[in-house]
Amino acid sequence: MKRSEIKKRPLADTVLASLEPEQVEYRENDGNGLYFRVKPNGQKGWLLRHRKPDGRWGWHGLGSYPEIPAKLARKKAFELRELAAHGVDPVQHKAAQKAAKNAATLNPFRESAEYWYQHKISDGLAEKTLKLIRGYLDNDVLPALGAKPVRDITPTDCANLQAQIEARGATNTRDKVRSALRQIFSQAIARGLCEFNPASELASIATKRPKAVQHPHLLEAELPQFLKALRNSTSRPPALIATYLCLWTASRPGMVRWAEWSEIDFENAQWVIAASKMKSRRDHIIPLSIQTLAALKELHRITGRGRYLFPGIGSKNPVISENTINLTLNKVGYKNKLVGHGSRHTASTLLREHGWDKDHVEAQLAHKEAGVAGIYNQAQYLAQRRAMMQWYSDYLDCLEHGLSSEQRAEFSRRVNKSQVVQLALARA
Repeated sequence: MKRSEIKKRPLADTVLASLEPEQVEYRENDGNGLYFRVKPNGQKGWLLRHRKPDGRWGWHGLGSYPEIPAKLARKKAFELRELAAHGVDPVQHKAAQKAAKNAATLNPFRESAEYWYQHKISDGLAEKTLKLIRGYLDNDVLPALGAKPVRDITPTDCANLQAQIEARGATNTRDKVRSALRQIFSQAIARGLCEFNPASELASIATKRPKAVQHPHLLEAELPQFLKALRNSTSRPPALIATYLCLWTASRPGMVRWAEWSEIDFENAQWVIAASKMKSRRDHIIPLSIQTLAALKELHRITGRGRYLFPGIGSKNPVISENTINLTLNKVGYKNKLVGHGSRHTASTLLREHGWDKDHVEAQLAHKEAGVAGIYNQAQYLAQRRAMMQWYSDYLDCLEHGLSSEQRAEFSRRVNKSQVVQLALARA
């Protein structure tokens, strides 16, 4: 129909649908500042004429027709007139809403998590620690939250993620994820990507951690039979030597598995691990007993051409798996009785029972003291530990070869600790 045929307003739907285009664009008043525009090519749409905060008049598009029907156009026009009445420019308001929407879309949680992870890399964390972080990000955090705009994530979202992890009994992972979430959101706040931290109160609803269960370990009376069984093991030499290295040095199995030949100093009988690989974040020197050196020289003939002491089998495994040492112990009959990490407990108990200084034992275990003492007391007690760990290897030999309790007591008395340490200090 021709616009000259319009008889009433607001415009009826039949009118809107049938209005014909003309050679030039025209606008028909629908009422209250709302206009219906018809272009020469037949395109139709809605315009709102409104007064700007500076007093001038302006036009604001409300969308095309029939995508925006008359009823919706009038509703939008009413809302925008209300904004204009309160001094808000509808055009600027729409632009701000679009910018906020784009910002949310362009800032998914995944990007904030990756930003945080890159900071962890630049902090120089150990490769093993970074691998753990990457694991819980990829397996737990990002599948649940990664695609959501960081500003739209709620405390409920975070609580649900925590509950999912708790449901499978992974309380250690739960705690690490909770800490990571707090840090990720704190960084996002600082970068202006969100306004509050939805993970800040997760600890208050977390389930209690189960009581810590000690790693299976052996006491002195159980060692003679075990050492004889281990000596007769049919495991491959690298796996067996890795197990002995845990015993003779009281090192964490992970440290043993990732040991590199460049870290072994045969001349000075020590194993030097860089701070970047240590949980304590400082260099750690492990003295090597005569027994340990002999085993490593034997191992060097087998794996010495490569980077690692205990290379894995296949291209996907640079080093032996985390189960190799425990499987070696299982094969000699000590499944659920001793694990690789439990050898640290065994060494700590035996050394303390035989009078060795607590600080020297803790330094050998690479335990970091809490508080200010842990910051300033970085003494390695290397000479004292060298004497202590040689005594330990010798005493394990005594146990293996069946010395009676009286003979072992005599051995312990005969090896005067102060004299041994003085001798080691003189040689250092």
